Amino acid sequence: MRVLLFGGGGQVGHALQSCAPFADRLVVMTRRDCDLTDTDNLRMLVRRVRPDVIVNAAAYTAVDKAESDRENCFAVNATAPTVLASEAAALGAKLVHYSTDYVFDGNKMTPYVEEDSIGPRNIYGASKVAGEQGIIASDGEFLILRTSWVYGNHGANFLKTMLRLRTERPELRIVADQHGAPTSADAIAEATVRILKRSVTGPWVSGVYHMTAAGATSWYGFAKAIFARIAGPTPPLVPIATTEYRTAAARPANSVLSNDKFAAAFGFRLPDWEQQLDVVMATRAIAG
Repeated sequence: MRVLLFGGGGQVGHALQSCAPFADRLVVMTRRDCDLTDTDNLRMLVRRVRPDVIVNAAAYTAVDKAESDRENCFAVNATAPTVLASEAAALGAKLVHYSTDYVFDGNKMTPYVEEDSIGPRNIYGASKVAGEQGIIASDGEFLILRTSWVYGNHGANFLKTMLRLRTERPELRIVADQHGAPTSADAIAEATVRILKRSVTGPWVSGVYHMTAAGATSWYGFAKAIFARIAGPTPPLVPIATTEYRTAAARPANSVLSNDKFAAAFGFRLPDWEQQLDVVMATRAIAG
């Protein structure tokens, strides 16, 4: 199995490379290696590598910046995945693409299922919807894996922000009325590898799937859980409403996703978000 991985420098891409070997040949592309906005070069790259599987872990994830940078956001999150899907279909290759909980408006009171109507509240979410639609229209073999609140010991994310701010601020005011499932990049990578290994001998079931940690919490609850696992002093946490924390992009109040369809198709679920956090924090402690 020859795998072409985009986003090798990001959270999930980095985690995928840390997994046990899952391909006969793994070709890794980072931002330095490949400009996703250059569609001609992107097509030529895929045709040159001729992969059996393309894993697209690259994304424009600066949610607030995207509000004033729509063109670049859509180029990376919508146009590039559409091109990858088209090239994969032409080669008879499979595409694994990661999407987001932000495709939903957050007004639903229960976990979202894949069949629920989309309604992104920001440019980032809209770009991810466009990417999903482009992939589906390619009529090839694909998996769109929607995940949420991605974090880990690599890259920029909520966990690392909290660890930094605990030594810089006397008090941290954290949003408590947005709910989701913090999902570690390591868990996402491990699940992806498990799916790819299964596909070698088993069926490939194209479609959109929700793949997040089990359970849910708020950003405030996530911060509390992080600090509870740290030795030494931490600043007080103050729960606040979304209205008290102004951002350029609106966020969904509820972005909890149901993983039932994923479990039925692949026979497993990702661990609970607190279990995942335990693993990430333990790995951090070992690393020093």
